[in-house]
Amino acid sequence: MIRKLFILPALFFISLSFGQELFDATTIEKIKKEGLNNSHVEKIAFELIDKAGARLTNSPGYKRAANYAVNQLSEWGLQNSKTEAWGEFGKGWEIEKNYVAMTKPYYMSFVAVPKAWSEGTNGPISGKVVMLDIKSEADFAKYKGKLKGAIVLVKATGSQAPTFKADAVRLSNEALNKMEKPNEPRARRTGNNTDMEARRAAWMKRRELTQKIGDFLVKEGVALQITGKNGRHGTLFTGGGRGYLKNASKSISELEMVPEHANLMARLIENGVNVEIEAEVKTAFNSKNLNGHNVVAEIPGTDKNLKAEIVMLGAHLDSWHGATGATDNAAGSIVMMEAMRILKAVGVTPKRTIRIALWDGEEQGLHGSRNYVKNHFGDPETKKFTKENEKVAGYFNIDNGTGRIRGIYTQGNKDVVPIFKSWFTPFSDMIDNTTVTTNNTGGTDHLAFDAVGIPGFQFIQDPIEYRSRTHHTNADNYERLVIDDLKQMAVIVASFVYNTAQRDEKLPRKITTTR
Repeated sequence: MIRKLFILPALFFISLSFGQELFDATTIEKIKKEGLNNSHVEKIAFELIDKAGARLTNSPGYKRAANYAVNQLSEWGLQNSKTEAWGEFGKGWEIEKNYVAMTKPYYMSFVAVPKAWSEGTNGPISGKVVMLDIKSEADFAKYKGKLKGAIVLVKATGSQAPTFKADAVRLSNEALNKMEKPNEPRARRTGNNTDMEARRAAWMKRRELTQKIGDFLVKEGVALQITGKNGRHGTLFTGGGRGYLKNASKSISELEMVPEHANLMARLIENGVNVEIEAEVKTAFNSKNLNGHNVVAEIPGTDKNLKAEIVMLGAHLDSWHGATGATDNAAGSIVMMEAMRILKAVGVTPKRTIRIALWDGEEQGLHGSRNYVKNHFGDPETKKFTKENEKVAGYFNIDNGTGRIRGIYTQGNKDVVPIFKSWFTPFSDMIDNTTVTTNNTGGTDHLAFDAVGIPGFQFIQDPIEYRSRTHHTNADNYERLVIDDLKQMAVIVASFVYNTAQRDEKLPRKITTTR
């Protein structure tokens, strides 16, 4: 890679020989100094995580976080800061009380979280635990008529054995180099008996049986279901069904429990020891406002020919409810808010408008971003796109935890590779190996933009403890943040957004676009 330096009056530009991609190195240096020496990351983190609490979609915690974000962005000088309804989501829900402990054969407090949108227990309950062993619908018969007011247990599945691997890791140079290479084409499937099809069929069968078990337990009048979840060392992976829908049928009260505690009870029962527990779960539903809301704000563009075009950056603000959603995805929201603060603090006057969006309903299916895109830019199913679609220069996303940026996925967009490689050059002191890959990554909000032909990108991040310890778990609290990594991310995001806003042309779109 050959670098050429050009000194021009008042500004210092860097260009790579293969594409002559210019950027304002003087402003990038200001961004670095502001983000590293005057960071507000910890202040934002406190507000979004500790003060707002869990941010389940349409919950009081989400509204607290959204209101803070709107007010803070406005105080920093951003314009049009607001919550924007994207459409109907469903019922709000929150936990008001949660307690469970084993009382016989001895007392032991347990770690468990109510399943999202499940009912409460209508006061304290206590009694003997009945272990369920339902492998097919035929097994319903042995429990029919025997579960009225019962406390039932489903033990945890999967292995809880030690993994002998570190919980927290950073990407090695070998892993990054491998990631940069295009993925091998998937082998063509033939016939109907592939492993993938078999696994999908098995998953669908399990899902159907789980739904039927739930309906059966409701009909039988079960007082509380305790479900052992996957996890290790006191960590459990929380979740929820479709109980938020306005027409969802009433469910029973269900606690999701760490495997160590659920399986302790299971072993006792399997060995003929009676187990009794006491519990109380109190939850509250809100059906007054069924709409979901994103947070949006912007720094207006200043170029008379380009200010109608926009550069977007975003992250999902909602979380699951087992903890305070620090790495999933307060981390991304913190970074994006801080990136906007940095840009205002250094006094940029971007040619294009820079717009931040903090998304709602990501955890239930990318609802906030998909509906925002549908409302503003077009429908990926009908292939009908708005004029506003053509004005979007690009979208940048963060949603892979607290780990620092190590590169970026271009979603098959080969033309942006040399551009992004040049934009990473000022950060050689902050990234020891930069990967710009044409490979795709999924599961988060950039997909909504990519689906309508808009260049949408997710940054590559160090995984830290994301998959092993924090993603959707009861451990995802403030302590899981790596503050220095968030600072690094905010600086790089701010720089990429600013560079996109200043280019003569919008970022190139994929040749293979659906448009």
